[in-house]
Amino acid sequence: MKKRKLGYTDLHLTTIGQGTWAIGGDSWSHGWGPQDDSNSIQTIYKALDLGINWIDTAAAYGLGHAEEIIRKALAGRPEEVIIATKCGIVWEDDGSGDISFSLKSESVRSEVEASLRRLDVETIDLYQIHYPIPDEDLEEGWATVAELVKEGKVRYAGISNNSLAQLKRIQKIHPVASIQPEYSMLKREPEQELLAYCAANEIGVVAYSPLRSGILTEQFSQDRLDTLAEDDWRQRNPDFQEPQAAINLAFVEKLRALAANENLSPSTMAIAWVLTRPEVASAIVGARRPDQIEKSIPGGDMALSSRVMVEIDALLAEREKNLAEIEALTAVS
Repeated sequence: MKKRKLGYTDLHLTTIGQGTWAIGGDSWSHGWGPQDDSNSIQTIYKALDLGINWIDTAAAYGLGHAEEIIRKALAGRPEEVIIATKCGIVWEDDGSGDISFSLKSESVRSEVEASLRRLDVETIDLYQIHYPIPDEDLEEGWATVAELVKEGKVRYAGISNNSLAQLKRIQKIHPVASIQPEYSMLKREPEQELLAYCAANEIGVVAYSPLRSGILTEQFSQDRLDTLAEDDWRQRNPDFQEPQAAINLAFVEKLRALAANENLSPSTMAIAWVLTRPEVASAIVGARRPDQIEKSIPGGDMALSSRVMVEIDALLAEREKNLAEIEALTAVS
């Protein structure tokens, strides 16, 4: 699989990274429903066998469980894999699964030590602030991560879900190696200013949710929507509820037809679309089973033609028009 350099760092990431949000399981408030650990481990094995060289995770995923699964899967071979994890989300050991946010120095230091233990590594390759919450503590949290770099516990420091203004604020304290925004056909805000700024300042961009949490896959259907687990966080997301769900279903049907004409799957096309942006070093693709990551792999090396890009733009414009009409009707009612 192709590799791209991450910003100013010496990390060269495969164009697809293994995402592990879902393999954290259902023990917390933002889980994807029940998950079998053996499937999770086999999925990581499959990702590595297919050439993926990095894994993205977070302490919050399953309240530490995803990091523990990664340790088990990488036993004896952690040096072969670039590991990225995150801080800033904390929880109580009361079994409630609820989370809160903290960027206080003491909390960040406690979190990195816990992640190092769970992952069983001496240094975390890329340590990211998960969310800039609370905003007033962002500088304190970032300065602490910078100290961890100097101490050798972290190789490079990155951020996730930050605005451009927040990025500029912390860049004055310590160079930002990477930023992780949500970016997909259906989530295009990074195109407005963020991508250009990152390119001009040697900041790597890692796109998460290029498949929009499963919408841009061959599995997305009304039946799939109807069978989401009750504790799946998507049950509370407007994109998976009416009226947006119907518009998304119609869009995916047309995307599926376009992909079929190119002998591709919609997920392959969606991943390749994100990677057409030269600013994007890699796209994080989550998977819960080996077959899911296997289907995503072709998107990492795929080049979409200008004709296909024009056709995708037309489908996206139609979707935006339909969403605007729904919003207008809702406002009137």
